[in-house]
Amino acid sequence: MSFGFDDMNIGGQLKVGQSFVPAIKEGNSKINGSAFVEGPMVVGAGVHFPSTYGTLMVGPLANPDPDATPPFAPGALCQGLSNPYSLVVSPNAGVMGNLDVNFRIQAGGMIVAGGAVMSNCGRHILSAKKDFDIQHPTKEGYRLRHVAPEAPTADVYVRGRVSNKKFIILPNYWKKLVDPSTITVNLTPIGAHQDVIVKRINDNKVYLQSNGGLPINCYYHIYGERQDCELNIAEYEGTSPKDYPGDNSEYLQSGTV
Repeated sequence: MSFGFDDMNIGGQLKVGQSFVPAIKEGNSKINGSAFVEGPMVVGAGVHFPSTYGTLMVGPLANPDPDATPPFAPGALCQGLSNPYSLVVSPNAGVMGNLDVNFRIQAGGMIVAGGAVMSNCGRHILSAKKDFDIQHPTKEGYRLRHVAPEAPTADVYVRGRVSNKKFIILPNYWKKLVDPSTITVNLTPIGAHQDVIVKRINDNKVYLQSNGGLPINCYYHIYGERQDCELNIAEYEGTSPKDYPGDNSEYLQSGTV
């Protein structure tokens, strides 16, 4: 059985369904102006949801009344607003569980996260270090992970201190990982000027020479470019990473704008 009304004003409480609802109370202690709907409930276009998608389903406005003007929310975002909206909340909204969004998320201000921010379906954590993790070039059953600084080339580096030696031994895996023609060496003498130079680089060693044969005591930074991947194209014409002229499958972008 159903009833039809032109207008209905409820000064007390509206309940649709059978359930005890502590949040709005009942009986003499009920909160006037409160309501409960057991659901499922559809607001908006009735045919927008072919089945039950949730307890509350909000679709586009479908009111044929001439006074029901199309909804429009004012404002501006980088890629424009998505008017007309089916749901607008002002000023704040709270979600006590997960929030799944099928398409785009835009923010006019900061996005603050208590945990990691991930992209590419979880393959890339934006707050994490930029690294590569590959099968070890020279040790069977091992893997090799390096965390790299930002640079226009895919560089790796080692650093350390050399004392009373005339050579620096590079990591053994550099033999197949690094292009030897790209190796550069920075030396910082310790304690006194020693006029240390790089005499030559071969056989995975950096040979040093000091003025007058003085004992060598210095810090070193040694850089080299990886040869197991394509050369990075630092600058290219385009409006998005999709325009990159090289092999994009070798990269995970961070901080893309």
